[in-house]
Amino acid sequence: MSEEPETKSAETPKTEPEQDAAAKTEEAADKTPEEPPKEMRAVVLTGFGGLKTVKIQKKPEPATLAEGDVLIRVKSCGVNFLDVMARLGLLDSLPKNPFIMGFECAGVVEKTHENVENFKVGDRVMALPECGAWAELVAVPQQYVFAIPAELSFAEATAFMTSFVIAHILLFDLGGLAPGKSVLIDSAGGGVGQAVAQLCKTVKDVVVFGVASKVKHEAIKSSVDHVLERGTDYLSEVRKVSPEGVDLFLDCVYGEDCNKGYSALKPLGRYVLYGSSGIVTGETKSLFSAARSWWQVDKIIPIKLFDENKTLSGLNLRRLLHQQNGSAYINSTYQKVLALWRDKQITPLVDSTFALEDVAEAMQTIHDRKNVGRIVLDLSLEPKPKPATPAKGKAKNNDKDEKKKEEDENKENKENKDSPDAEKKENAS
Repeated sequence: MSEEPETKSAETPKTEPEQDAAAKTEEAADKTPEEPPKEMRAVVLTGFGGLKTVKIQKKPEPATLAEGDVLIRVKSCGVNFLDVMARLGLLDSLPKNPFIMGFECAGVVEKTHENVENFKVGDRVMALPECGAWAELVAVPQQYVFAIPAELSFAEATAFMTSFVIAHILLFDLGGLAPGKSVLIDSAGGGVGQAVAQLCKTVKDVVVFGVASKVKHEAIKSSVDHVLERGTDYLSEVRKVSPEGVDLFLDCVYGEDCNKGYSALKPLGRYVLYGSSGIVTGETKSLFSAARSWWQVDKIIPIKLFDENKTLSGLNLRRLLHQQNGSAYINSTYQKVLALWRDKQITPLVDSTFALEDVAEAMQTIHDRKNVGRIVLDLSLEPKPKPATPAKGKAKNNDKDEKKKEEDENKENKENKDSPDAEKKENAS
């Protein structure tokens, strides 16, 4: 009996490439399409230099939080001279370009890392990140975040925090301010200068001298006892009031003002440097300006301080906070100035507010030293309308039309002048 032949399978076995392709198709079908990352508005520094390097861009929102981070929905930001120096590349420890600018902001906690205990969602806070504050959202380590009272608006909180913390450290921790002392403030119209003037009023019989440009004198005359004009020999004016000099000189300019302030000190007087705005003279970085400021300052050796019974010191809040582990000290000082604010002895002073998109104008205002008090970016404000500028092609066409119209008018006038009727009228007259 013969055997039946085997029946072949109807399906032809798939080759290896076909199997791989099928597997990838199944894998792709199983995957749900990923949502694009959410974006936020941010002020980005695209390169060190002038205002053209500052751009409003869309950046991805912070996707994950590092251990100890607090995510803040920003409502307002502070604009300082420090930001101008950052734009010019005059600060150390800056990120590589491009990066989001800004060193201080106020807002509402939107999210926290699971190990954060001091803050919860919905808290109103002030933050001092090392960078990145000028954006709709910013993730900040909790040690650089500080609670703000409900009675303070976000703009006021932005104007209050750093100005009064710096001023308090300058006067009481470094300056040893006591009743009957005298204080000379350089840049008395700025945010810190006005905070210093207010804090001086909390101590009995303190005499305050304030140096400011002439245009600010009217605005600051109620906050200081003696207004001095920048660029003049104001030391002679100080000596008329206080022949021995002053007990404390607070300098945020550096350069030749450093020499003036040191010369104004009486025995046991103290000089404190907390800024160096004098090295910024133009819109872009100038190594010559920085070198000149350095050379303008008399070099002081310790034996001179010994002989003259004077003290030199300095304060760099950003470095103290982020590189020298000063967050607990800063928070302690913040609580002291908050107590003074609650007692209505001091109040934040906002000079002007700008929309985030108008940050260039805000930076130019502080660069030109036009502000009295703090400058604030308010993220709820609409940007100012930009003046309309005609397109290049349209502008050229308009110029051509105007020129042709002028030529036609000249030609018509010439023809009228040369006509017989015109000649008759001329003879008749």
